[in-house]
Amino acid sequence: MWCRRSSFPLKRVVGRCLSSLGSDPICELASSTLRYGPSSTSEVGHDLAYMNAKRILLFVDPHVATMDPFDTVVSSIEQHAPTGHVLDIYDKIRVEPNNDSFKHAINFMAEQTNNHGSYDVVIALGGGSTIDTAKAANLYTCYPPDDFYDYVNPPLGKGLPVPGPITPLIAIPTTSGTGSETTGVAIFDDVPTKSKTGIAHRRLKPTLGIVDQDNMKSMPSSVAKYSGIDVLCHALESYTAIPYTARPSGRPASPILRPAYQGSNPISDIWSLHALRECSQYLPRIVSDPADDVEARAKMCLAASTAGMGFGNAGVHLCHGMSYAVASQVKQYWVDDYPKLNSDEENGHGLVPHGLSVVINAPSVFRFTGNLDKSDPLHKFSADRHVECATILANARLQRRGNTGQEIPSQRAMRDQPGDALANELLELMHELDIPIGIRKLGYSEADVEELAKGTLPQHRVTKLSPRQPVDLEQLTSLFKEALDM
Repeated sequence: MWCRRSSFPLKRVVGRCLSSLGSDPICELASSTLRYGPSSTSEVGHDLAYMNAKRILLFVDPHVATMDPFDTVVSSIEQHAPTGHVLDIYDKIRVEPNNDSFKHAINFMAEQTNNHGSYDVVIALGGGSTIDTAKAANLYTCYPPDDFYDYVNPPLGKGLPVPGPITPLIAIPTTSGTGSETTGVAIFDDVPTKSKTGIAHRRLKPTLGIVDQDNMKSMPSSVAKYSGIDVLCHALESYTAIPYTARPSGRPASPILRPAYQGSNPISDIWSLHALRECSQYLPRIVSDPADDVEARAKMCLAASTAGMGFGNAGVHLCHGMSYAVASQVKQYWVDDYPKLNSDEENGHGLVPHGLSVVINAPSVFRFTGNLDKSDPLHKFSADRHVECATILANARLQRRGNTGQEIPSQRAMRDQPGDALANELLELMHELDIPIGIRKLGYSEADVEELAKGTLPQHRVTKLSPRQPVDLEQLTSLFKEALDM
């Protein structure tokens, strides 16, 4: 039995408050095992046989449940899982999950566990919404808290650590975007506060991520666009985040207390830059032809995972921090190929794809984070990184357009305004991909700016990773005002 429902007192895990020990000279990489390649999904049954997993719970997006990847998973389980296995299926996944949809999934898994015993393995087949829902249900079933918000990130929740191992989770993504198959993060909309938050702990990381480009064959162009642009922003934000040695919390008294989001670091940098280079080249191609451009699908689904390995340990900052308010407060906005939920329509709530809610703030953010005062100790660090990212995007743009005789701006020119250089390159890409420019296009106006800023303020876990500080209500208000039109 892999996981026991526990009444372990969570407060004992937290222990007494420990002061930091100054600047943290240490960084670490925590990630899932990855299996990558076409048809790799068909091997999942062999994994269950190796694990002797007889009680299996499959979380699947209801749309994905009608498609080939679902048939592949079920067939592999039927052929190779141990004799006498039981497969339960949960398909009530909500795109952009919220606290209510998380609770529904938690109640399902807990009820099945109470009535029939613990599961030996959990499988998540779908996009980030499916994988995050499975993570939450798994955690809350294994270690039920006194209150739903006990594990939720502060300040909305207590941010209590996961007390022990949870049931092994196999994540099989069907979009090339969130990188959730490699991270210990589960994100959701918090309906009562009209904000987005999440649960973050290394123990939430899937045991195995199966990255199979065949699963993205039927991905609509708009889904490829917005999941792919999320990958790009993961790479940009994790690479430009505050250095781990400058993280305000400093060195923890124990390595167990080192945050999952440590700040940019030499290990994460490798993965983030790989993802940035791949996205710069292959994102426009997969948007143009997600079904038949096999190379672009292969490159982008791996980039999603490598970006996850980067930001899953370095963190993201203001683009994501601001996105949570944009996504949770939107009224009437929809994108083709994304589901309209009747309950949301009745409540006057639209749906902004996660990647869109992130990138639409990015030009405003990078103008801010890339233009530090010269007296700031991080001025050179931040300028160098913004210029490097802008250069990668500019070179890829010229290569795509075949402008061999045109040169990108010089390093000296970019260094004069490094934030503007990166913002301008992002805007070039957004125009090329036909991505809306400015949150006014989503239905927001000057009257909404203050509420958007207030909705972002609680996102301390990511806003504190901005290389430019402070990020207070006044600064967030200014950033949203600029993001209205850009």
